[in-house]
This record gives sequence, structure tokens and C-alpha cells, in this order.
Amino acid sequence: MDVKENKMGTMPVPKLLITMSLPMVISMFVQAMYNLIDSIFVAQINQNALTAVNMAFPMQSLMIAFQTGLGVGMNALVSRLLGEKKPKEAGRAAVHGLLLTLVNYLIFLTAGLTLLPLFFNAQSNVAAVVDYGVEYLSVICCFSFGLFFQICFERFLQATGKTVYSMIMQGVGAVVNIILDPVFIFGVDMLGIPAMGVRGAAIATVLGQCVSCAIGAFLHFGLNHDLKLEFKGFRPETSMIKKIYAVGIPSIVMSALMSVMTYCMNMILKGYEEVAATAFGVYFKLQSFVIMPVFGMNNGIVPIIAYNYGARKGERITKTIKLGIIYATATMLVGLLLFQLLPEFFLSFFKPDEELVRVGVPALRTLSFSFLFVGASIVMTSAFQALGNGVWSLAVFVVRLLVPALPLAAVLGMIGGTSALWAALPISDLCGVVLSAVLMRRMYRKTIRPMTENSTEKSI
Repeated sequence: MDVKENKMGTMPVPKLLITMSLPMVISMFVQAMYNLIDSIFVAQINQNALTAVNMAFPMQSLMIAFQTGLGVGMNALVSRLLGEKKPKEAGRAAVHGLLLTLVNYLIFLTAGLTLLPLFFNAQSNVAAVVDYGVEYLSVICCFSFGLFFQICFERFLQATGKTVYSMIMQGVGAVVNIILDPVFIFGVDMLGIPAMGVRGAAIATVLGQCVSCAIGAFLHFGLNHDLKLEFKGFRPETSMIKKIYAVGIPSIVMSALMSVMTYCMNMILKGYEEVAATAFGVYFKLQSFVIMPVFGMNNGIVPIIAYNYGARKGERITKTIKLGIIYATATMLVGLLLFQLLPEFFLSFFKPDEELVRVGVPALRTLSFSFLFVGASIVMTSAFQALGNGVWSLAVFVVRLLVPALPLAAVLGMIGGTSALWAALPISDLCGVVLSAVLMRRMYRKTIRPMTENSTEKSI
């Protein structure tokens, strides 16, 4: 039986990239917005509460890292199997993704019940910060099933090119979170809802995730006919799990490196002043407005490249990578300009005192120079993943986020304090994009160009 060609193998690449990516860019922008609004509302409690929520970021990022890494591996395999016209095998791969998602949730449920005091004490000497952090993150971890299965269904939709549905589920969940944040943080007397502070922020977050998960399940099982989950006679297959994690583990490690870097930076900043850690956390909330849309575009790029890799269409892969780099770099340059011109305006959202302004303004300006390099690096590392070489992506992320970032931050901090320390991240990102370019040239010569030369497809 002939299997209908998916649009990822036929639609002109510029139109396809916009069609696939724009809904994801919008949804990731909304995600960034509600993360920022969480912090804005929490900042109204006090600065210790804001610092605690910022310090929860590494654990939350680690949760997302485990699931998105699984999703990358699953999506690369599912999209490749669909490109090879093997829909039943793709359905079995998706069921394995559901099973592994449950495992991820159980891991972080256990962490949330046992490790949180140790986690926060390593980052802060202030008892109030630790108490706020444990209160917030215990709710996030224990009810994280909404987050994990939301990402799983989102990836099912992305794997078949239905990114508009993915945008809908993420967007609705984000709106629910934004609406519930002030309700649960500050309370509503007429509804009998008490003020719950940082715990209320966590409750709003997990409820938004659960709503998004429910919508994602409905959209997948009701409308995603290109990927039918094969439950009948299902048995976990070691070979299938290995294929998923061959790409997924490097992606998990890469994403986890962001958590490691942030956690270690907080430990370094602990030796200076508490407000430096607050400024660093504020930067990460704000920079997500710039970088998350780029990740959203990448969520559209990965299945396009993986599908055309399975279909042996090298020219389409090359065009997708080139356009992705152009769009990502343009986005990051706009972000750089805004951070250089308006740092005081951005800090004003967080009810800053004079100390936060003093430390935060130079931090935002210096750290944002990373934007010059990050966009192209993200696109190329995602291309490595989609082409089945997650190890190269891992190498780039290690250079970007750990070496030389952390040793350089420690040295620069000893020489010039926090004002010099911030330069470590842009320097590391410069090293990362250089390595990405070198590896991409090699990938093109060994993998992409042979497909292009052997292909009989017409230029699209």
C-alpha cells in the first residue's frame, strides 16, 4: 500500500519552515511570557521569594531537559520512520515514548520528596530563601506529570508537522497559568481563596501544565491521524529504546548542562552577594523572551531535517539549516539591541531595589553579548541531533556552558568581581559557535553532500 508523502518532503522549504516553525515560535514566546509573569508576581512578595524561584530554575530546567531530550530522540526516530514509509514502526516508537515519560515523572517525584533542602542550601546562605524554594519546588516536582506528558503529546504533534495544534495546547496552558498566578499568590476573598504566596505560584504552574496535557492528549488521539500509537501486543523493546536514547541521551545531557551551569554559577555567586544571584536569575527569565522563540523554530526544524534525512533529500536539509541560521541570528540581534538599550526598563518589572539595579544593569548588558553567537549555534546543534549525531551536539554544549564558562567565571570573579565575571558566558558562546561551524562543515561533507549528489530531486 502506498503511503502518502508528508508535506515535510514536498512543500517548498521556505514556506515549510515558516509553516512548521511559526506556531512553535508563538507558543514558546507565550511560554517565556508566563515564566516571566510568574517571577514578576512573586517579586511583589519580596526579593527573597524572587531569589528562591530563580534558584528553582536549575531543577525545573532539569525536568524539562529529561523530557525534551526524550522527545528529541523519539521525534527523530518517529519522523525518520515516517519518512521511510513505516507508520506502524513509528507508532511503536511513540508508545515507547509514553512509557519512558512515566519513568521520567517517577524520577522527579522522588527527587521532590527527598532532595530539595540540600538543593537550595547549596545555593544560598539565607534561610528564608531556602524555605521559599522548598515550598515552591515541592509542589512543582510532585505534580510534574502534567509537564512531562504535555511535552510528550506536544512532540507527537510536532513529529507529523501539526505544529498549530502544539501551539494551541501550549498557549491555553500558559493563559491558564497567567490567570491563576495572581489568584493563588495573593488570594481572592470573595471566592474564599487564601493568599498562598510562592506555593500559589507553583499551584498555578502545575494546573496550567495539566490543562495543556489534557488538550494535547485530545488533539493527538482525536486529530493526529498520521501517527497512530500501536498499543496492541505492545512489549518494551530494548532495541527501540536504544534508538530513542542514541539521540535522546546527548540531548538530555545538553539540556541538563544548562541546569548544571546555572546551579554552579549560583554557587560561585554565593561567595559574593545574594543580589548577584538574583540578577543572574532575572537575566535568565528575560533572555528566554529572545531565545525561546529560537528554540521554538528549532522544534519545527528538527522533524523537517529528520524526515528528509530518512527520505534521502539532501538539498532540502541544506536549505533548512541555512534558513534556520539566518532567522535565528536575526532574532538574537534584535534581542541584543534591546538588552543594550533598555536594561533599566526590563529590571523595573521585578520591583528592584538600588542594589539590584546596580548589579543587574551591567549584568544584562554583558551577558546579552552571548546573543551574537547563540542563534547559529542552536540551529547547528539541532541539525546534528536530527541527523543522528547527538554526540557532536553534546560537544558544542559542553564548550558553550561548562568549559571554559565556569572556570573562567571563577577566575574573572576573583580578578574583577561580578562585573567582570559576567563576561565568561559570551566568551564561551563564541567558542561554541566556532566549534559548531567546524563540525557542520564536516557533517555536510560526510553526510549531506553525498545525498545531494546522488539525488535526482529537482531544486525546490
